Amino acid sequence: MTAEPTVTEDDPPGRPAAGPSVRSRSQHQRRRRIVQAAAALASRGGIEAMQMRTVAERAGVALGTLYRYFPSKMDLVVAVVAEELDLLEASIERRPPRAATRPQRVVDVLMRATRGLIREPELADALIRSLLLSDIKIEFGDRTTNLLLRAAYGPEEPIPAGDERRVVTKALTSIWAMEMIEILRGHSTLDETQVRLEVSASRLLSDG
Repeated sequence: MTAEPTVTEDDPPGRPAAGPSVRSRSQHQRRRRIVQAAAALASRGGIEAMQMRTVAERAGVALGTLYRYFPSKMDLVVAVVAEELDLLEASIERRPPRAATRPQRVVDVLMRATRGLIREPELADALIRSLLLSDIKIEFGDRTTNLLLRAAYGPEEPIPAGDERRVVTKALTSIWAMEMIEILRGHSTLDETQVRLEVSASRLLSDG
């Protein structure tokens, strides 16, 4: 993922230089403004609408500042993906799935993500295409897998790399991504997707 920049816009003339904490907060706010502007554009016109100059204008920053935070358009897309995952994780933390079985809890999380994305199909398409086309490492799969594992087994049970439970849950994450593509193409409905996810989760995850 793109690291937080260490550069800042110059302090206004005649004003004392901001301290490190103030400057860091300003950087964070500026970066967030840029990501939100990009997401808003993507929600209306997909990746094609995320032109760097347009994003800079909407965020109220200079084009050069935008490129210091995000050297390429795909870096910006990756940041939007991370923002959407942050929102999903916050939603799950506020309202954890309460179903009786592990497969049901996992499907609950995946269907919440699905419904959230299809409310903004252009943004969803941009996010899915970024997974398929980006040569930049995107932590989408790992973060989604960790979210599903917490729903299935609880946050207090660490699942190490290579553990069979992590392997099969990551496979379920991949199945879900393909289901999202089918929905966006108009080849599947929410109900059909839920049925397939329920079947896949019940076969892959064990309540034993």
